[in-house]
Amino acid sequence: MVEEKSISSRAFDIFNICLLSLLALLTLYPFLYVLFASVSNPTAFMKGDFVLLWRPLGFQVESYRFVFRNRMIMTGFSNSVFYLFAGTAISMVLTFLGAYVLSRSGYLLKKPLTMLIMFTMYFSGGMVPTFLTVKSLGMLDSIWAILIPSALSTYNMIVLRTAFSGIPKSLEESARIDGANDFTILFRIMAPLSLPTIAVIGLFYAVGRWNAWFNAVIYLRDRGLYPLQLVLREILITSNADYMAQAGSSLELTALGELIKYATIIVATTPILVVYPFIQRYFVKGMMIGAVKE
Repeated sequence: MVEEKSISSRAFDIFNICLLSLLALLTLYPFLYVLFASVSNPTAFMKGDFVLLWRPLGFQVESYRFVFRNRMIMTGFSNSVFYLFAGTAISMVLTFLGAYVLSRSGYLLKKPLTMLIMFTMYFSGGMVPTFLTVKSLGMLDSIWAILIPSALSTYNMIVLRTAFSGIPKSLEESARIDGANDFTILFRIMAPLSLPTIAVIGLFYAVGRWNAWFNAVIYLRDRGLYPLQLVLREILITSNADYMAQAGSSLELTALGELIKYATIIVATTPILVVYPFIQRYFVKGMMIGAVKE
């Protein structure tokens, strides 16, 4: 038998639906604004009398044609894709190994090692010492300067350690009786049973890698290694005409520059927006498994 809701309960549900719908629209509108602006008529856009609420002002794809023809933008896009996959893979391997070690009981100096690792969550060496370290290791102006210094997140490792700790010890003991070593236990028992948490951590690493630009500013001088976000930053801040010279368009340079900014933002954010819905179902479950230890 289904219990009928009271009038006050129904009113509360309606209020929640309206409020959350309004918040969803407010959250979605900035993205729609950028999307509409990127395909709007540049002349109407530059007049300043535009209100992009429901549709773009006119229609053109010249800005996207430029984005996909521009050598620097496409080089940055390919670099960002490489940094995303390579960086996420390195980060996940290190997180797996660190979380597995911290989740085991009985090994020597477990508590001091855990405290040292936790210490890095709150204190770092600072930008200048980190830069000098990267330089002394010969990683300056190379892909390793992007992949290695930010390879491991202590927070993600602690979350995954908690998830591993929640797996029954009997499974590990049974595997060891059957002759399994630590790597077999980690990748064939621990990892499959912690898939929701792993999916969330992988998403954290992937989004962080895709959005990262600060390390590139510090460590890279070779423009051929720039990630897309650094190229986007230059476009948004400097509006350098060098980026627009390849457009081959009859549109006014300033108007085209404004549209290219919005088109580049769409190109930079779309990959993460496409991937996220496939991992969203793991998000809440993964965070709850990794954050609570009974």
